[in-house]
Amino acid sequence: MHQQHSSSSAVIPPVPSSPDPDWERLTQLPIRDNAEQLVPVSLAPGAIKAYPVYARLGIPGAVPECFVREGVYHALLAAARALPEGLSLLVLDGWRPWRVQRHLFDTLYETIRQQDPELTETQLRTRTREFVSLPSRDPEAPSPHLTGGAVDVTLCGADGLPLDMGTLFDEPLPASHTDYFERLASPTSQQRRARDHRRLLYDVMGSQGFTNLPSEWWHFDLGDQLWAYYGEHDAAVYGTAELDTIERRWRRNLT
Repeated sequence: MHQQHSSSSAVIPPVPSSPDPDWERLTQLPIRDNAEQLVPVSLAPGAIKAYPVYARLGIPGAVPECFVREGVYHALLAAARALPEGLSLLVLDGWRPWRVQRHLFDTLYETIRQQDPELTETQLRTRTREFVSLPSRDPEAPSPHLTGGAVDVTLCGADGLPLDMGTLFDEPLPASHTDYFERLASPTSQQRRARDHRRLLYDVMGSQGFTNLPSEWWHFDLGDQLWAYYGEHDAAVYGTAELDTIERRWRRNLT
């Protein structure tokens, strides 16, 4: 499934190394929600493709669309248009129902526990949080994907197939850390290619204000508490979001 791509002549800077998030401090950051709606990524023109991976994998409660806040949608579109000709952004996940967040956390937690039964409860939670944040509907500290401000993305070629990024999406491995290939003393040609693809993704997303979760090359944030933390903003602008349903519309109109 992984494809090669010849990088453009432009020199893209290395991905910087960043510390893991301090979740206790991060979740203390205030949220001043700007009330932007969730919008479907599939509305975007050809520069963006959507593949709602959790729905396709049959994860309980997953929705068959990638939703993001309106500001995230426009930033994704701008990032996609900045890519070299022949490349597109492939959005794999955006807004996530709490039920899906719970399923992902519990499943990874149990997998790690079975593989390493000697780990303490604290160690298990720390290892799990490296790749899946705690399921939280707390309005003052929601899971990033529950806000519509977190998005999982990769790059794809003109044929729609993802480029080689060194690991697959959602692989809980050290090699999934965004800067992993930057730290290799003698990378192979394949590792250099994956490194360059990560650099390109990081660069175009960063140019539109997104921040990256250091343990996941695919995870970017705009407007949520992770974004406020890594972007050194005073407050987040996205709190917990819900899809607009026909029932909610009727209730608004009947009150």
